[in-house]
Amino acid sequence: MGDDGVVRRVEAGGSAAFWEPGSQILWRYRENSGERFHIARPVTVVRDDAELLAVWMAPGTECVRPVLADGASLNSVPLASRYKEPRGVRLGRWSGSGVLKLARPGEPWSVWLFWEQGWRFKNWYVNLESPLARWGGGVDSEDHFLDICVYPDRTWNWLDEDEFAQAQQDGLMDAQAAERVREAGHSAVEVIHAWGAPFSDGWQHWRPNPAWGVPSLPDDWDRTPAHLSS
Repeated sequence: MGDDGVVRRVEAGGSAAFWEPGSQILWRYRENSGERFHIARPVTVVRDDAELLAVWMAPGTECVRPVLADGASLNSVPLASRYKEPRGVRLGRWSGSGVLKLARPGEPWSVWLFWEQGWRFKNWYVNLESPLARWGGGVDSEDHFLDICVYPDRTWNWLDEDEFAQAQQDGLMDAQAAERVREAGHSAVEVIHAWGAPFSDGWQHWRPNPAWGVPSLPDDWDRTPAHLSS
């Protein structure tokens, strides 16, 4: 948030410096084994420093999500053929409560916090992914299929192991890459067992600034950062 009370959007190309709280940026994912962005979510920066990037995705945010080429949901086809079907993207609104996303520099996962209506805390969600790559307009990553759900009583379980296995079978991830993802997952589990950051940091009690509103999705949401252009 600028001194004039206006939410700032960082648009400059090149390597991004730290964003001020209230800045609006994009959180994007590339297709696996591809260059095209198939997920893009406008978010508001909560905190950004050498230790942590925290962003808020507000309810009702317009996002980009992957769909089948005919516009149908990915879940409308069996998993065995899901990653072989031609795909496109579709715009839609984030339904339900908002999501707080936390990522530490260089770490191969981010941690998302979910709430029920009325701010009843639901769970943490460890999204295994490539370390975030920063650029002037936001951060980019690639999802690694496998995830972990962590509950308020500190119990946890793996998620999407079937998708992780199918992705390997369909050639989206080789054996070495899959092993690195598993290692990252086990490292995250060690943090959970030790109840380290960010689980121990009290983020479940955080609330967004009502003045932030809902960021808009820019028309050029899929643009290539200037420092990556050839």
